[in-house]
Amino acid sequence: MVWWKRELLIFVGLFLVLALGMHHQAWLSHPLVQIRELHGSPLGPWHPLYLTALAYLLLWIVRLVFRGIAKIFKRG
Repeated sequence: MVWWKRELLIFVGLFLVLALGMHHQAWLSHPLVQIRELHGSPLGPWHPLYLTALAYLLLWIVRLVFRGIAKIFKRG
């Protein structure tokens, strides 16, 4: 799999997990209302994307650290 497709899949999966995890009641009972009311959110209408981007960045850093640790132990 091309690296950017894998990363996009990770981002979309993270988006879905975060969105459903934070607002599962609203998504299951009235999803269209949930989407329509994004503009009235105190965090702004784009908060799902930038919060997912922040979580993705943190996950990417953790993956990078573990990859570095694995390389260190693989050499020895």
